[in-house]
Amino acid sequence: MARAIRVSKTGGPEVMEYVEVEVGDPGPGEVRIRHAAVGLNFIDVYFRNGLYPQPLPNGLGQEAAGTIEALGEGVTGLKVGDRVAYAGRPNGAYAEERVMPAEILVRLPDSISFDTAAAMMLQGMTVQYLLRQTYPVQAGDTILLHAAAGGIGLIACQWARALGATVIGTVSSDEKGALAARHGCTHVINTKTENFVERVKEITGGKGVPVVYDAVGKDTFIGSLDCLRPRGMMVSFGSASGPVTPFGVSELASRGSLFLTRPSLGNYTATREDLDACAADLFAMVESGKLSIEINQRYALKDVGQAHADLEARKTTGSTILVP
Repeated sequence: MARAIRVSKTGGPEVMEYVEVEVGDPGPGEVRIRHAAVGLNFIDVYFRNGLYPQPLPNGLGQEAAGTIEALGEGVTGLKVGDRVAYAGRPNGAYAEERVMPAEILVRLPDSISFDTAAAMMLQGMTVQYLLRQTYPVQAGDTILLHAAAGGIGLIACQWARALGATVIGTVSSDEKGALAARHGCTHVINTKTENFVERVKEITGGKGVPVVYDAVGKDTFIGSLDCLRPRGMMVSFGSASGPVTPFGVSELASRGSLFLTRPSLGNYTATREDLDACAADLFAMVESGKLSIEINQRYALKDVGQAHADLEARKTTGSTILVP
């Protein structure tokens, strides 16, 4: 038996139950993995509160790192004892052990710890596809990044700086602004005291930016469109403040033939080749020292309710891990 988090209904942090589960043996194409560290991400909140539906009862969590304990029939390229990490569905990472598809696992370099891997796989690979594929950031670009002091934000600030871009980042406090600045954010905007649209126009001399990366959602969406230059790209990849209010597509034309995309990690890592390339790029950035993964919160797995409450209250910065 192993301990895991299960939900039988949607709702607040209180619906997560810390229970004993039977793990069992892996079937064809599966492995059994013992987790050393588990990542916490806002997408977990969406599944918990029902914004993203899933069959219930079920587990939560899409990111972890650990050691393979058993292989199912037909699994190749992996062996018992391998250090591995992953990010993606199916849910169930909030557990001491689990059986899962081998196809989403990547082998972890010896130079990267379990804690670092669990803190960066989902967020780091998200930043990789956002900055290198969705809109390939070039040296000299000035970009707008919301929630610049969050887990994705701190990684994106560093990666964009390494690419030679200038980052305008929004935060919700001066303390978070200082943190973002230390990680490569050139212009920090505190949305509690400043109008981010006005500040972006001021910083860019009225031209706007070529791309906005927005994981906040409802509260920032229209303002973000107003920050784009003609033919700029709006990248909406999260809904921390709630889903974007429906709008007419003519809003894009009236602001200068804008582009809008709603990307997800699963679509950018759908093939083995794409997954390996995305993870390899992330690992290389970390090993080069250009990316430092900031783990600012650690919670015991049994205390995941408090972790979710703190995440939703925007009390966290950088990355957060759960310790089984």
